[in-house]
Amino acid sequence: MTFFCIGDEDTVRGFRLAGVEGKEARTAEEVGAALAGALARPDCGVVLITRAAAGLARPLVEELRLGRARPLLVEL
Repeated sequence: MTFFCIGDEDTVRGFRLAGVEGKEARTAEEVGAALAGALARPDCGVVLITRAAAGLARPLVEELRLGRARPLLVEL
């Protein structure tokens, strides 16, 4: 089971240094695409998403958080 990070450039870069893959997202469309990419990975167990990125696509984040058991969405 792996982790995936979605957020601003600095957060994603920091998690990459720790070995966690990630995607920078600055718009709601980019957040949606990053979430879709994470969900397409069968080994992804935890998605770390910054509060700012989650706020850009709040309805989608809540839908995934409440409607799916995996991956676990953790807001930073």
